[in-house]
Amino acid sequence: MTASKLILSEEQRASLALWYEVNGSLSAYYKLVSSFASMQQAWTAKLSAWRELGLHHTHLKRHQQTEQTITSINTVTAALEAGEYQLIFADQPQYPTQLLQIYDPPPLLFCRGNSARLQQAQIAMVGSRKPTAHAQKTTFDMAQYLAGVGYVITSGLAVGVDKCAHLGALAQAETSYHGRTIGVMGTGIDVCYPSQHQQLFAQIIEQGGCLISELLPGTLPHKHTFPRRNRLVAGLSLATIVTEAAIKSGSLITARLTSEQGKQVFAIPSHIDNTNAEGCLHLIREGATLIYHPEQVLEDVNAQLNSPVGYAKTEATKPVISTTSRLNKRSAKDESLPSSLTNSPVQSAFDADITIKTKVIIPEHLTVVYEQLDWHGQDLEALLVTTKLDTAQLISKLMELELLGTISEQGGRYSRL
Repeated sequence: MTASKLILSEEQRASLALWYEVNGSLSAYYKLVSSFASMQQAWTAKLSAWRELGLHHTHLKRHQQTEQTITSINTVTAALEAGEYQLIFADQPQYPTQLLQIYDPPPLLFCRGNSARLQQAQIAMVGSRKPTAHAQKTTFDMAQYLAGVGYVITSGLAVGVDKCAHLGALAQAETSYHGRTIGVMGTGIDVCYPSQHQQLFAQIIEQGGCLISELLPGTLPHKHTFPRRNRLVAGLSLATIVTEAAIKSGSLITARLTSEQGKQVFAIPSHIDNTNAEGCLHLIREGATLIYHPEQVLEDVNAQLNSPVGYAKTEATKPVISTTSRLNKRSAKDESLPSSLTNSPVQSAFDADITIKTKVIIPEHLTVVYEQLDWHGQDLEALLVTTKLDTAQLISKLMELELLGTISEQGGRYSRL
């Protein structure tokens, strides 16, 4: 859909007008929709008819101010024609079908970037706004890994874990999987919050990701807008991963909403004295699936794509494949798989590990570290000397090797598997 050429139909204008006059109230909007034969009839209905429905007095007041409503519609239309953002209505094919399965789907979505991402298979990643360094690294690497096998990483654009999840997906070097991330906003589509994320917002759009909001343009952040955002993060995704979260946090709200929607919640464990991760430990105690490697997510989530609920069966969902189950069902030259998966260095490492380690193939950029390791274990200081890398580079490569399942760490010592 080309935003610059979008012209709203009369029903779409009426839908937008209703959304404006009820100020984004889902209950009021759907009460109006169910009470009239069309959006047009609902919008042009007399004030007395709205009053009989028991709508809030602020909605009634806005309904009387027709000129302000028309001005608002015209402002949105001008922005659409200028290509500032897109507008997708619930009855359009571009609308994410998975959102139609939730209790209170938004009637419309404002969007910037590649709206095709909305129809692709997604995994949500959420967590603390003040994560530990380890949680940041784990989030980044896991998001990069999952994007590398075809999933879109969806999160809420907050500081901390959310940002790491978006950046991890954007860091996926494989061209066909570049930019696989969706940011769900708790503000209007034209309001950058937090303000320091202007570069992140631009990067998501430029690299083929997508930003969405159900809220009217100009809507500022409010404590009530973020739980609304969280339900969309959960609703868009097949499952939610919580990498680190306090016991009272928005991440646990997203996890609860995910569970209520009949989807799986994954939680990454941490030390029992890490108060910043108490929420994850609570989730595990309450039945969330404990994970420490993204392959464990793929094993559980990919099965849903055999009969996806809410996702259209399009090419967008096909690249996501469970490496564990796949190797039991195909030969090494299965033509049904995309070459970007079967030929990638990461995939080669998966194959080697799953086939009882008869052969280990390490990506070239990781060999400088892997070749210095043995099966007895070496500490970080020794590896810094032998690899001649700085601490950040070394830790990054060690984490990537761990995610590939080729090394392990125990007591601060790293060894081959």
